[in-house]
Amino acid sequence: MASIIETVTNAFKKVTINEGIEYREPSTEILPKQDQENILITSALPYVNNVPHLGNIIGSVLSADVFSRYSKIRGRNTLFICGTDEYGTATETKALEEGVSPQELCDKYHAIHKQVYDWFNIRFDHFGRTTTPKQTEIAQDIFLELNKNGFLEEQSMTQLYCEKHNGFLADRFVEGTCPRCAYEDARGDQCDKCGNLLNPFELINPRCKIDGESPVPKDSTHIFLSLDKLQPELEAWIAKSYENGHWSRNGKMITDSWLKEGLRPRCITRDLRWGTPVPLESFKDKVLYVWFDACIGYVSITANYTDKWKQWWKDPEHVKLYQFMGKDNVPFHTVVFPSSEIGTRQPWTMLHHISTTEYLQYEGGKFSKSRNVGVFGNNAKDTGVPPDVWRYYLLMSRPETADTVFSWRDFVFRNNSELLANLGNFVNRIVKFVNAKYDRVIPEYDPTVLAYAEFKSSVDSLLKQYNDALTNVHLRSGLELAMAISARGNLFLQENNMNNALLADAPDKANAVVGVGLNLVYLLSAVVFPYLPDTAAGIASQLNAPMRKIPEEFALDLLAGHEIGTAKYLFTRIDEKNEEKWRSQFGEKSASDAEAEAKKLKKLADKQRKKDKKAAAAAASTKEA
Repeated sequence: MASIIETVTNAFKKVTINEGIEYREPSTEILPKQDQENILITSALPYVNNVPHLGNIIGSVLSADVFSRYSKIRGRNTLFICGTDEYGTATETKALEEGVSPQELCDKYHAIHKQVYDWFNIRFDHFGRTTTPKQTEIAQDIFLELNKNGFLEEQSMTQLYCEKHNGFLADRFVEGTCPRCAYEDARGDQCDKCGNLLNPFELINPRCKIDGESPVPKDSTHIFLSLDKLQPELEAWIAKSYENGHWSRNGKMITDSWLKEGLRPRCITRDLRWGTPVPLESFKDKVLYVWFDACIGYVSITANYTDKWKQWWKDPEHVKLYQFMGKDNVPFHTVVFPSSEIGTRQPWTMLHHISTTEYLQYEGGKFSKSRNVGVFGNNAKDTGVPPDVWRYYLLMSRPETADTVFSWRDFVFRNNSELLANLGNFVNRIVKFVNAKYDRVIPEYDPTVLAYAEFKSSVDSLLKQYNDALTNVHLRSGLELAMAISARGNLFLQENNMNNALLADAPDKANAVVGVGLNLVYLLSAVVFPYLPDTAAGIASQLNAPMRKIPEEFALDLLAGHEIGTAKYLFTRIDEKNEEKWRSQFGEKSASDAEAEAKKLKKLADKQRKKDKKAAAAAASTKEA
């Protein structure tokens, strides 16, 4: 399917514009180029066992999409990779609840994730998944190289073991009474009622989630990554990467806290079936821990995009890696994954810049799928509000230095008072005027009849600040500056009194206002593109001009004689009454609804347990025969 940019660009006849400003997305496989700046972008792989909520979306994939679009529209050679993280305990648990196999669960939610991101206009160059042969091959190769180089070690751990089905239990497969609040269905890693993090050995009357039996402590030998041995090299790399890549402040602080405490060997295997197999005969019944495995997913997903993946991942001299995530994912990207790369003694492309966010809260509380609190990716479409409005609100609320709060009142206000009254008003006012008074054709115009030098200087100042902000991945600031450029356009029209009287009394000045103003609209089409791609395409369509690159400074690129398109509204007003409607629709479930859902999940789990028992009995019968 053709992209928005291709659709808009290809629809136009030859237009009267300056050459060298048009922007087209690459239509062939994207590979690094030796004579260009090569940008590799990843966003934290969303976990596959649930529908992403707005906090997940702004924390990684949407933020990365903005930077990817900016990098591309500036003419930089850029590849944007993402996919679903599919292995691990949480997938097994969710599959048990839904009464399906882990693979069936992954297939279902991978498709849901892709649909959500497509609707939000998040355009990956490749959106893959971690349950692939390439993932197994590359993860096992890294594991074996670490082992060969002496950075893996064996240690014994005491875990809970179910004697009924003969298996070690991951923390989430243990349930029991919370020692803090007495909630009877607390998990071995956390109590959902009081929110406290737990150790499975703390639970009162623990039971196996699979068959309800009481587990017993049992030792199990695992493989640990020797982070303590790698810490000196890791610290030297971090100091250099932080300085050159200008990491986000919270990314550096979280990493420093780990280093200050002193790195210790970290377990990278688990007693599970659903995961990448450990490539050692003595550990053949174990899998790689998902947080060792998951970051390698960036590499394997690239390898599924192109057989020449090593040109991106093993050329640190010519590729800069930008990674986007929420703050809870930082240590795995700045400590565990880089240590794994260093320990292989291979020339890996390593992190250049890390962009991390704090948390987006919902109306003063937390998003919760189990309690149906908050807007999840598939709900946003149901409101009837276009994707660009959602993108705008989330990016203006991006929690860059502290937690921010999603508010329906603020959501409605920003649409009506910022998008509609500022950007929409500026574009519609001037395009409509040219449609009505100039029969859609740009007249001959002389900008010197205006205070053009002063105007250009003010726009250039804002544009430089915008480019600096985006280059340094200050995304919220960049959007604020884009809107400031639009506000400067509204002021320009007010200062020069663009109206029928101006056209009648000072036609030369009116012509200049139209010519200069339309060129500012054209600049805005590029400046808002990383944030509001549909809006950018709509502006280009109204100008009857191709999508363009973001320049270093303002210029008059639409020339006299160019025929623009028809004026259309970019945004529509949201009725304030929707605020309470949506707050009620996406508020917390009633106690009865929550209880009904809990019973439904328990019923599914019981059904799966019966299926497992039947399968085990059949297998035993076959073995005896």
